[in-house]
Amino acid sequence: MLNPELAGSIVSVIIADDHAIIRDAIRDLLVSGTESQEVQYNVIATAENGLETVAAVKNHRPDLLVLDVAMPLGTGAEIIRDLRQWSPGTRIAVFTGIAAAGTLAGLVEAGADGLFSKANPPSAMVAKFPLLLSGGRHVAPEFTELIRLGQQSGTLTDRERQVLNRLVAGKSNKEIAAELYISPKTVEKHRASVMSKLEAHSVVQLMARALREGLIDPATNALG
Repeated sequence: MLNPELAGSIVSVIIADDHAIIRDAIRDLLVSGTESQEVQYNVIATAENGLETVAAVKNHRPDLLVLDVAMPLGTGAEIIRDLRQWSPGTRIAVFTGIAAAGTLAGLVEAGADGLFSKANPPSAMVAKFPLLLSGGRHVAPEFTELIRLGQQSGTLTDRERQVLNRLVAGKSNKEIAAELYISPKTVEKHRASVMSKLEAHSVVQLMARALREGLIDPATNALG
């Protein structure tokens, strides 16, 4: 239920997506439905990449950010953490086509207030905005199931993720140890744990599983 204090208020919104058609569709929904909505939405800025998004949020401190986390120049949970630093009061609604359990779980852990699938119409997401603005959270049911299934295979620690990303980038245990300031023996321990959790028996299998689960960070590996 909408917080009574928000009823009739004007909510500032930033829409961040690298596809103009999606930005326009969400903007049109917010504007065209404004007379029948419990709150009034004012789209104060749009962004088409991660850097623009951080700059816009830092400048405007919006009430609500609609965020695609697969944009150039800043993606995934990392950008949400940056946004939380600059504007902790902004509610974040992630609208994404990602279906990797590891990535989805990371977005929730990073602080996304809402997680919505691009397989569903934007109107389904907009209908949940009053809930988010009232302090509630919402994860699309299909994402909840994906996250649950992914967690059954074991959750990687931050250090294990760091080792994983360097392994799939082709780095040796010695190189990884030097970069992370740990011993090669410790790297081998983390490597064994990652292989076990992801049920991989070779680096090729490890890479395939990591890609499928969305565990590879493009900022720290040489893939693609």
